[in-house]
Amino acid sequence: MSAKDLEMKPVVSELRGDFSGSVSDSETPANNNDMGKWDRFKDSFKRQEVVHGDEGKKLQKGISKRHLTLMALVTGVGTGLLVGSGKVLHVSGPLFLIVGYAIVGSFLYPTLQAAGELAVNYSSLSGGYNNYPRKFLDESIAFAVTWNYCIQWLSVIAVELVTAAMTIQYWDQDRKYNPDIWVTIFFVVILLINFVGSKGYGEGEFVFGSIKLCMICGFILMTIIVNCGGGPVDFIGGRYWRNPGYYTNFKGLCNVFVTGAFSLGQSEFVALSAAEQPNPRKAIPAACKLIFWRILVLFLGSLTMVGLMVPYTSDKLMGSAGGANHASPFVLAAELHSVKVAPDIINAVILLSVTSVASSALYSSSRTLQSLAEQGFAPSYFNYIDKAGRPLRALVVCSIVGLFSFIAAYKKEEEVFTWLLSISGLSQIFTWNIIVVSHVRFRQVLKHNGISLDSLGYVASTGVWGSVYAIVWHWLILIAQFYIALFPVGSSTPDAQNFFENYLGACVLIFFYVGHKLWTRNWKLYIKTSDVDINADRVIFDEEVLNLEKQEYQDQLKRGPFYARVVDFLFR
Repeated sequence: MSAKDLEMKPVVSELRGDFSGSVSDSETPANNNDMGKWDRFKDSFKRQEVVHGDEGKKLQKGISKRHLTLMALVTGVGTGLLVGSGKVLHVSGPLFLIVGYAIVGSFLYPTLQAAGELAVNYSSLSGGYNNYPRKFLDESIAFAVTWNYCIQWLSVIAVELVTAAMTIQYWDQDRKYNPDIWVTIFFVVILLINFVGSKGYGEGEFVFGSIKLCMICGFILMTIIVNCGGGPVDFIGGRYWRNPGYYTNFKGLCNVFVTGAFSLGQSEFVALSAAEQPNPRKAIPAACKLIFWRILVLFLGSLTMVGLMVPYTSDKLMGSAGGANHASPFVLAAELHSVKVAPDIINAVILLSVTSVASSALYSSSRTLQSLAEQGFAPSYFNYIDKAGRPLRALVVCSIVGLFSFIAAYKKEEEVFTWLLSISGLSQIFTWNIIVVSHVRFRQVLKHNGISLDSLGYVASTGVWGSVYAIVWHWLILIAQFYIALFPVGSSTPDAQNFFENYLGACVLIFFYVGHKLWTRNWKLYIKTSDVDINADRVIFDEEVLNLEKQEYQDQLKRGPFYARVVDFLFR
């Protein structure tokens, strides 16, 4: 008997209502087709009739495997990597820049594997990993981390659009034009992308992602050629590693971690979007594996070349004392070595990149706010899904908050950038930590209930120990960040302003956690293993079908050409 002979139907263990009847009979496709385009457009904003509590399951399923594959590679590639890396290069030196990002990447991979396992087995759970701590840990932890995550991406909308205005200064060094002009243009673009729905967002990210991928690969190739003497200047090699040097001090290394986490942020998006994918079991595992190549090639590869091409003492880097205008280190890598045209192309792609991340931030924050409302952590007003499958009210409110981006015209925009980054940077560590802690608890509950891993739709390749490794690093980074926040680089005395600039995210998290405990009077610190309802909202797969599928796939690989096995090992 083959897998095709068996009808594979994942069974959701708990159904809250009859989904087939969620749309009224009067709203049949035939009647919709009778409407004009304008009438259909207006009708799409009306509330979708859904059983209360199942709103998240009615989000538009417009993200395909093609979209998700490219998102796994380049979603989030924006300010942190292309602009923020200049500041950490200045304070850490090229070696510690690479080491810091490598460490972040080493624990991100098991984090994403854990997220993938949970996302596939709880693909219908609205809010994805934002809902895991409520199920496996504690309601107050879920409340604090999810609000922290929502605020993080609301901040990132402003961070990215302020960065766009700062990036334009490369061409407008005399500031002839008000920066808010550029903010307006990019803000309208991200609104159009998001109000089309998840399908429009997926297509937009696919286009932006393709351009970003081409630019970074082209940048790596260009800098290798120029570094080896194939450009306008002689051989460079490791010149800047000898003078001014390749590292600063231990505090410099500690500075890399938060920016590295921010740069690699939204990698976990593959799990958040599970409810908007038609086939998460096939798409998510492949996307999670691509994260490895994203870290190795796009991040470590490009940053290695930046470190070889730009001296960390350059006064044009963000965070340096000199220079009236601070450019992206990727632009400087070409500009400092007289490469014509390339700096303009790179700068233009950076503009597209930060716009892309701002669009992703609006998408993430609106879905998170809707999930908060569905869980009872935010006013139910935001738990509104329209007929087009958009979390409309949450999307409108998040768009209004995005207007804070017009702070770009403020003279101290770099200081604003630092404050916004302080909120979003640490929040990423908290979110990743909650994912892996939830994964460890998930495995504990599985064992307690005698449920085999073979019955899961996807099992993390790094297992529980990968999650434990990630947890250890998360806490080490929080300790290191506390140290450099209190005692900044170049100072041996405590600095209160610097502390809040770099540790504000932790303060926000504690405020929400304590506030929720006081409000609910729930003094339990965690949910007992025996009290976790493992099957609620879980997609239960037919174990026999899963085993047959795996066996057939392995047989196909054995019979297939050698390159098919190589591709499977590297990318699937």
